[in-house]
Amino acid sequence: MGRGDQMIKNHLSRLLGEKRWTQARLARETGIRPSTICAYYNEFAERINLEHLDRICEALGCRVEDVLEYVPSLQKKTGQDLILEDHGNRKDPKK
Repeated sequence: MGRGDQMIKNHLSRLLGEKRWTQARLARETGIRPSTICAYYNEFAERINLEHLDRICEALGCRVEDVLEYVPSLQKKTGQDLILEDHGNRKDPKK
């Protein structure tokens, strides 16, 4: 899935810009590795650790919904439109 296909938008870059914080400062304040902060900041991360999210919100004085935003996809992926993951042992329900 490319970055343009993501339906969870990450606003860390905007939040840091508004507060005039660097990625390095956020890493120092939270104890999260700079490379991990960089991945979150540049929206390269496919997952976010909930402990990290808690630390980021605490350090920035914000809420989870300030950092992450759900944007409904035009392509449905659940229910009758179920899209199975490429890995794992799930069986295709249509077979």
